[in-house]
Amino acid sequence: MKKTAFLTLLFLTTLTAFAQDITGDWNGALKVQGIQLRLVFHITKTDTGYTATMDSPDQGAKGIPVTTTTFVAPTVTLEIAAAHIVYTGDLKNNGISGIFKQGGMEFPMDLSRDAIGEQTYKRPQEPKQPYPYYSEDITFTNPKANITLAGTLTLPKKEGVFPVVVLISGSGPQNRNEELLGHKPFLVLSDYLTKHGIAVLRYDDRGIAQSKGDFKTATTADFATDAESAIAYLKTRKEINPKKIGLMGHSEGGLVAPMVAARSKDVSFIVLLAGPGMRGDKLLLLQQELVAKASGATATEIKDAKIMNGYCFDKVINSKDDATLKTDLTQYLTGILKETPKEQKPEGITDEENVAMQVNQITNPWMLYFLRCNPATALEKVKCPVLAVNGAKDLQVPPKENIEGITKALLKSGNKKVTTRVFPNLNHLFQECTTGSPSEYVQIEQTISPIVLEEVTQWIVNRTK
Repeated sequence: MKKTAFLTLLFLTTLTAFAQDITGDWNGALKVQGIQLRLVFHITKTDTGYTATMDSPDQGAKGIPVTTTTFVAPTVTLEIAAAHIVYTGDLKNNGISGIFKQGGMEFPMDLSRDAIGEQTYKRPQEPKQPYPYYSEDITFTNPKANITLAGTLTLPKKEGVFPVVVLISGSGPQNRNEELLGHKPFLVLSDYLTKHGIAVLRYDDRGIAQSKGDFKTATTADFATDAESAIAYLKTRKEINPKKIGLMGHSEGGLVAPMVAARSKDVSFIVLLAGPGMRGDKLLLLQQELVAKASGATATEIKDAKIMNGYCFDKVINSKDDATLKTDLTQYLTGILKETPKEQKPEGITDEENVAMQVNQITNPWMLYFLRCNPATALEKVKCPVLAVNGAKDLQVPPKENIEGITKALLKSGNKKVTTRVFPNLNHLFQECTTGSPSEYVQIEQTISPIVLEEVTQWIVNRTK
């Protein structure tokens, strides 16, 4: 009797699943270390099965093709091969309960028909409209790239002539507010600066938000031409003093600013917020070691990763041919994986896929340029006043090595108009923190330490009197 009842129940459940329709929009949210990342799958029925696309609203991505969409009741499988994403879930009660896998990592994620709102965070420093100053959304053109960039220009008053700062974002796709993890550092910075008499231009990275272009194929050198175009635009504005145009770059932006200042007489000062002072390969090795240690990795794990990454980075530095480089990296990483115990390998991905993913990450245009880029090349040509600041607990651009590198390069060129400062207990975002680990960023309510806002602003005011 028990066996018969079980079979009957299974049969009825299967019939119910078949009766449900998986076409339409399905909404889910990945939650990792306090961060919510919304995903939306759009599933369509075809003569032969199903097709689908995926949106990632919080990353500004829409219409990502889903390689494979299958439904064998009650299981739905969605695969995006290029991103090594596989979602598998069971349809039940008009919802789907399943697992999202990417690059060997797994996260539980349920899908529903109901739209999911953007996650809100407590960010007390974020300014609210109406602002006590003039704000204008603008566009300008980068003729070298033949693209239009969009941003916001804030002025202390609608009428008048003011000094100005161009804000240059860090690595990764950033909008004009350099928005990440619920924080909007550039919105907070521009608000503070503008309230103290300094105009600010901040803009969306190329290919992001309202700016045109292709972010995926761009390098740091390309971003430098975007910043140069911002300066050219500002020179057309009657409200801007053309002799008092400065650049403020955060992280990778602190690499871009000296590149522009080294070849432009229009730059009257630069501010480097956690800017690199050492070659990209050395910086990434140091960053990886410090972040891994803060994340609880063992000494052996850190040592092994440093050896592997160091070998790959050396290959990049010494390579003369990118095709040969890919072959060499593929052979090396394949050998590493063959010696790796099965239990230490990520699940849901083959060795070949793992190797291909790592090789593509190392050899994409941005990474190749960054690993080979030595900030000293540009810094040694900078003649204008420079302010370089770091947080003492910055694990991404460690202060000691990078401030020393920046100072050494500037002094080599005879530039004595250099001010440096390392702020105690601050991380890479200049938040007051405990460990400096990136995992803390989202948990900290503060966006930028008031001390940093005050000292950076005062330095600029003194240079633009």
